[in-house]
Amino acid sequence: MKDFKKSVVYQIYPKSFKDSNGDGFGDLNGIIEKLDYLKELGVDYIWLTPIYISPQKDNGYDVADYYNVDTRFGTMEEFESLVKEAKKREIYIMLDMVFNHTSTEHEWFKKALKGEEKYKNYYIFKKGKNGLPPTNWISKFGGNAWEYVEKFDEYYLHLFDVTQADLNWDNKELRQEIYDVVNFWIEKGVKGFRLDVINLISKPSIFEDDNLGDGRRFYTDGTNIHKYLKELNENTFGKHDDIITVGEMSSTSIDNCIKYSNPNEKELSMVFNFHHLKVDYKDGEKWSLMDFNFKQLKELFNEWQNGMINGNGWNALFWCNHDQPRVNSRFGNVKKYHKESSTMLATTIHLMNGTPYVYQGEEFGMTNPEFDKIEEYKDVESINYYNILKSQGINEEEIMKILKSKSRDNSRTPIQWDDTLNAGFTTGTPWINVSSNYKDINAKNALNNKESVFYYYKKLINIRKEEDIIAYGDCKMLLPEHKQVYAYERKLNNENIIVVNNFYDKECTINLNKEIDYNIEKVETLISNYNDKYDNLEKINLRPYESFAIKIK
Repeated sequence: MKDFKKSVVYQIYPKSFKDSNGDGFGDLNGIIEKLDYLKELGVDYIWLTPIYISPQKDNGYDVADYYNVDTRFGTMEEFESLVKEAKKREIYIMLDMVFNHTSTEHEWFKKALKGEEKYKNYYIFKKGKNGLPPTNWISKFGGNAWEYVEKFDEYYLHLFDVTQADLNWDNKELRQEIYDVVNFWIEKGVKGFRLDVINLISKPSIFEDDNLGDGRRFYTDGTNIHKYLKELNENTFGKHDDIITVGEMSSTSIDNCIKYSNPNEKELSMVFNFHHLKVDYKDGEKWSLMDFNFKQLKELFNEWQNGMINGNGWNALFWCNHDQPRVNSRFGNVKKYHKESSTMLATTIHLMNGTPYVYQGEEFGMTNPEFDKIEEYKDVESINYYNILKSQGINEEEIMKILKSKSRDNSRTPIQWDDTLNAGFTTGTPWINVSSNYKDINAKNALNNKESVFYYYKKLINIRKEEDIIAYGDCKMLLPEHKQVYAYERKLNNENIIVVNNFYDKECTINLNKEIDYNIEKVETLISNYNDKYDNLEKINLRPYESFAIKIK
């Protein structure tokens, strides 16, 4: 059994990972082809975003059948083969479970629309008021969160796309259906579950307008959320001691996340929160442009590290996923300091307290593709907001700038395996364009260069496995007032590891001796993205995006 505190999870967005049959879409056989590559990197789990039957209105997060593999990804036999082949390499499969909503193409919803009461109660249907929807809540993809069904003279709730109808977790029969789904996949040998927007499943008993915002305060970390997660745990993965779980928590709080992930609560193994990825949202608004707020980023990291450690909770650590732009394009400088900023950002996350997640392509420094035309974008959210921003009178040039920076498609372009046509992703036409920098930035180049971003990630993954202090130590922020350095100290028994990250392309000097209140016998450099040694802690000159970790005894 793997210790998830010493493990690293690798996220695969199958559609863009590797196409084995030339149809332009990544598939399960493509993943099997690349298992040796993932073994070389050293990861322990592969998280697959949804591979179930789906109309793909929201890239598979609109599930039409929880029990079957969508033919575009392959067959159930190929999935079973993936589980076996991965296991041979000591890698386990984590599946994405979307239980806040289903596709309106799901059999349950179709039966609900036919008027079958049992299935109608699986969803949230409400009468309107005064010719308006039941509440003024806003869908996360824009527009009202309710859709009218003339036949019933009622509306159904969809917090996401109109084709994603929210499930009614207050219905015990629905909850049992969910347990059956999870147990089905456990029997297939799945050893991990990532639960999509799981803290939104508990809706209020009374639906009312939100005069302070978009409605999220009424359904985020709702009244029964902990009850439902305990029940889910008890009926499914909690019966097994070798299954890990991670909850995606939208707009959550530390107190709730401690409850979600403290093992005594018997809910989940760990949680994702997104507060650190909103530090470049102008006035809290995603579809706007501003430089990231470094002071706020440091404070958030510090708050979540200490809060979760003190409450015996567990963080899932990440910069990138299928919904976020590439972090090196976002907080680094990929034009001038591609390797330095990519590796600095990796060091920051990997040596913290929590389980790190690597998003496909991140391990060799893939960047945002910077598409120039709206026609190149495929993401429903991006296209919706292109139209919303246009209707607000924002000019085309500015909108394209925003999309280049904020679109979810930034992380969804095909993996750049090599410098051949379509970056070695497919022999056909890729479903979305390949980034134009694939001839320089690709996995083959990275594997052939021992100083590449890839081998730096591999080293970080090894450090976590070798050093107990990374998995189990405390975390204290150093140089809290420094305007360009984020540094922290990990402490366990009589050992200390200090991690230093320069977040900017400007040089600066720091004095670590001032931060240390114990005797130093020996300083060992564990990792450095400038291949340097750090003996004189009183005066360290940091170069652009310089990053290192030292062990002090």
